[in-house]
Amino acid sequence: MDKFTIHKGLVAPLDRENVDTDAIIPKQFLKSIKKTGFGVNLFDEWRYLDHGEPGQDPASRKPNPEFVLNQPRYRGASILLTRQNFGCGSSREHAPWALVQYGFRAIIAPSYADIFFNNSFKNGLVPIVQPEAVVSQLFDEVNAFPGYELTIDLERQVIVRPRGEELPFDIVPFRKYCLLNGFDDIGLTLRHADKIRAFEAERLASKPWLAHTMGVDKVPQA
Repeated sequence: MDKFTIHKGLVAPLDRENVDTDAIIPKQFLKSIKKTGFGVNLFDEWRYLDHGEPGQDPASRKPNPEFVLNQPRYRGASILLTRQNFGCGSSREHAPWALVQYGFRAIIAPSYADIFFNNSFKNGLVPIVQPEAVVSQLFDEVNAFPGYELTIDLERQVIVRPRGEELPFDIVPFRKYCLLNGFDDIGLTLRHADKIRAFEAERLASKPWLAHTMGVDKVPQA
């Protein structure tokens, strides 16, 4: 996944509480386990006036002009501002996939559902917790100033407002390490690729009959 260090982006305000994962990416779009193609159906039932199906050309759909992401001033937004308990409902990793593929790099909210919160970090999406009062202030600022942008400095763990005021946020050190380096679960494992190859070579050298059961023609070199 992409590294996250410092990100400056346009903020889109989704002024709703208890947004569940079925609203983020409806169930009919969960037929694929590939991490591609979900962004066009993010918030599908709110974003479009007609019912969508997998593989449908987005150009044939009827956008809802009232939905925030369809409003011209929020096109290209990469930071989502929302309310409490975001990502509740069923535990589908497709939800952060859809948000990332749409173009979001971070979310700011008072609270999140636990499974969604954990899945977000694993997919390079930064869910930032801020007090409700601060979130309400940010909503006021976003609504008042078109083109409102925030800067998220992960290394320093601060959100920088347009006038330079900083809002600190907490993050578990291990999650911060993974985001700064762009490590998902596979990336974390591949840090030890040399040790894994050495172990397999030693094991097959001492037990060569395993090569046949594993479909390996020869003992790998460490």
